[in-house]
Amino acid sequence: MGASVAWHLAQRGMTNVVLVEREAQLATGSTGRNAGGVRHQFSHPANIALSVESIAMMADFESRVGTPVDFHRDGYLFLISKTSSVEVFERNVALQRRHGIDVQWLGADEAVRLAPGISTEGIRGAAWCAADGVADPNGVTVGFAKGAQALGVEVVRDTEVTGIGLTGGRVSSVHTSRGAIDTPVVVNAAGPWAKGIGRFCGVDVPVEPERRHIFIATPEQGGSWDVPAFEGRMPRSKVLVIDFDTSFYFHREGPGVLFGMGDPDERPGFDITVRWDFLPKVTEVAVRRLPVMADAAVSHAWAGLYEMTPDHNPIIGPHHEVEGFQIIAGFSGHGFQHAPAAGRILADLMTGHDPQFDLSPFAADRFTRAGTAGEHNVV
Repeated sequence: MGASVAWHLAQRGMTNVVLVEREAQLATGSTGRNAGGVRHQFSHPANIALSVESIAMMADFESRVGTPVDFHRDGYLFLISKTSSVEVFERNVALQRRHGIDVQWLGADEAVRLAPGISTEGIRGAAWCAADGVADPNGVTVGFAKGAQALGVEVVRDTEVTGIGLTGGRVSSVHTSRGAIDTPVVVNAAGPWAKGIGRFCGVDVPVEPERRHIFIATPEQGGSWDVPAFEGRMPRSKVLVIDFDTSFYFHREGPGVLFGMGDPDERPGFDITVRWDFLPKVTEVAVRRLPVMADAAVSHAWAGLYEMTPDHNPIIGPHHEVEGFQIIAGFSGHGFQHAPAAGRILADLMTGHDPQFDLSPFAADRFTRAGTAGEHNVV
């Protein structure tokens, strides 16, 4: 988010910008730990609009930003088992189609054709969008950062923000481990750490960190899933399959398969150590939905943090209590894929341009109002 905002600001002529990164390298936090999925299949119209713009930019990233990125459009396949979820997804598909997205509602047999090897047990339907896919989070982030630097933006790494100075109720400086930066505007793009940045200004940013795991598996005897022995038992494309009612998902990653699942017992926190005791729960679901996983061995694993808001929608725009305090955080697991559009929208706001986007679903003060609609399709 920070790199995208910086690039879009530079494109609008605002180059007196400093991007502050706590780590020694960009994209080593949550950005570098996610599965890289990009999809149009959301339940909220505003998120669908973010996807349309963001995915179009990723598909044309090199010509627009100047850096090639790895992007595979092999589709997203949501598998639906519960009757209640079928009703929700049928409405979602209709909504997505009204926004011009070619989403198909499929039967179980058609789902197997797209993702060979999955079990159809209990599947009542599937939502499929061929325009969805998997992209490289590191490439997109570094591409934005390099493009911004080429236009004069300063990127400061290995530097921690330690405070924000306020004068007369507005931002006047940012304090870091390397000294202070005088500025009338600060953008809180700290992801899971956004709440802590908000505290520097004395405001509440309702974002909580939630650990999610990713595992990589290869055949138990080693090698690749692409050998003849596994023909028809494992997809060969990078189609991203999501068993929605369990939250188990997988896609091919080189010779292996990347997979994960949400843990309903996970509590907010910044711990990103791998909980190996959670793997058997994931494996049980994985083998039931993709039986070939019974022949798999996990080669490595990692954990990262989702940045969750109460309604699973992001916060984009100025905070209503502190002048000069902008927020772009809380994307609840779909931040990387929405970074191109979200960065453009915030840059437009900050430079006085009309973003041509209704930001009311993402306003910082929406949590004080009743009746806000959130995002249902969180994986």
